[in-house]
Amino acid sequence: MKSNTNIVFILLFALAFVSCSSSDDNPKPDPGTGTGNEYQQYGTAFDKVPANEDAVIYQVNLRSFSPEGTIKGVQKRLDSIQKLGANVIYLMPIYPVGKIKSAGKLGSPYSVKDYKAVNPDFGSLEDLRSLVTEAHSKNMAVILDWVANHTSWDNQWITAHPDWYQKDTNGNITIPPGTNWQDVAQLNYTNTDMKKAMIDAMSYWVYNANIDGFRCDAADFVPMTFWSQAITEIRKIKNQKMILMAEGSRANHYDAGFDYTFGFAYFDALKKVFSEAQPASYLQTESSKEYGQLESSKRIVRYTTNHDVNLSDGTPLELYGGKKGSLAAFVVASSMKSVPMIYGGQEIGYSKRIDYFDKIAIDWAAADYEMLKEYKKIIAFRNTSEALRKGKLTGYSSNETSVFTMETSADKVLIIANLRNKAVKYTTPTTLANTNWTDALTGTGISIGAEINLNAYQYLILKK
Repeated sequence: MKSNTNIVFILLFALAFVSCSSSDDNPKPDPGTGTGNEYQQYGTAFDKVPANEDAVIYQVNLRSFSPEGTIKGVQKRLDSIQKLGANVIYLMPIYPVGKIKSAGKLGSPYSVKDYKAVNPDFGSLEDLRSLVTEAHSKNMAVILDWVANHTSWDNQWITAHPDWYQKDTNGNITIPPGTNWQDVAQLNYTNTDMKKAMIDAMSYWVYNANIDGFRCDAADFVPMTFWSQAITEIRKIKNQKMILMAEGSRANHYDAGFDYTFGFAYFDALKKVFSEAQPASYLQTESSKEYGQLESSKRIVRYTTNHDVNLSDGTPLELYGGKKGSLAAFVVASSMKSVPMIYGGQEIGYSKRIDYFDKIAIDWAAADYEMLKEYKKIIAFRNTSEALRKGKLTGYSSNETSVFTMETSADKVLIIANLRNKAVKYTTPTTLANTNWTDALTGTGISIGAEINLNAYQYLILKK
C-alpha cells in the first residue's frame, strides 16, 4: 500500500511538471502586442454586407445621437436608420478618451487612451455586441472609427513603449507633424512592434464585437505599407466581406486594399459652387480630378456634411442656402458617381452645429418630416437604381445647373439640379433635347425640350 502511494505521488508530480513546462514553452500571447490569434470569434459572419457601390453610410456621433449619449441610445434608433435607407452604420470612436486641459468639454474622441476598451460613458462591450447583432438582423453592417496615426498622451503605450512614438531632435515625443493637434502624440511607423500591436488592436474588435470593418481616420498620415499589412490581416479574420474606408485622398489607398477614399475636394467644390464663386460645372471638374486614373469600378465617399465640417464650416442649412439648397446639394453629391454618407441629424434638417467635443443631444423632436420624407425617397431610388450605383458619368452642367447622366447598358438616370437661390433657365444640349423620362420620385412622365425652367434649388431625378 505504501509503495502504491509513492508511485501515484511520483506520477502526479511528473504530470504537474510537464504541465508547467508546457505552459512556459508556449506562453499566452501578450494582448498588447499580439496578432489576434488568442481571440475567439464572437457571433457569426454577416452575409449582407453591401457591395462597394451599393453602400449608403450613416455616420453616428454617439455623444449627440441620443439623450443618453450611449451605445444603447444608438440601438434604440436602429429602426430610424434602417428606414432612411442606410445599410452601413459608421460609429465615431467608441474608446476611452485621454485627459484634456480645457474645462467644460469632454475632449476629442480621436484622442484614444485605450484601443481595446469601450469608453464607459458610452457603455460596455456587451452593449456594442448587442448593437451589432441587432443591426445585422436589420441587414445593416457596422464599422468602427479607427485612429491609427496617434494616441492620447496618457495612453499606456507612452510609458510602456516610448519607442513606439515619433520624437524630435531633443528626444521628445511629438504631435502629428504639420498639425496643431496638441491633444495627441504621433506614432512611429518604422517600429515593427507598434505596427503589430496596432493590427492586434484592430483585430480585437472584429473578433470580440463581430464588427464589419473600419473607417480609418487621418489615413493619409499613415504609410501605405502599414495599411496594406493591416487590411490583409483584417480581411482574413471572418469569412465575409469587410468594409475598409480611408479618411484620405491618396490614390494608393485602393492599392493597399481600401474600398473607399474620402471626397475632400468634392466637398470644397460644393461649398464654392453654392457660394456662387464657382459654376455648377466645377463639380464635374473636381469629380474627374478626384477619380483621376482610378478604375471605373472604384467609388469615392461623398458627403454634404460630417462631424468635422459640421462644426468648423457649418450645417448643410448654413452652407447650401437652407433646406431646399441642402437637398439639392445632397441629390448631386449622392448621385455623381459616389457612395453617399449621411451625418446623423442632417436628414431631419437639424439646424444646430454639433460640437463633437461635448455631449449635446440632437433634438429629434424638432425634425422636419417633409425633409426626412424627401431624403428617404432620394435614397430609396438610389438603392434600386443600377445606373446611380454602377453607371458611367457624363456631364452637361452649366454655370447655374448641375446636369449629368449616370448610365449602364440596362439603366439610365438624368440628374438636373439648380444650385442657385433663384429661378434659372437651362438650355438643353442636343443629346438630351426632345427626350422623354419618368420622374423617379413621383412616377410622373416628363418631356425634356430645348429649355428647362427651374425654380430656386429645384432638382429633378429622372429615369428611362
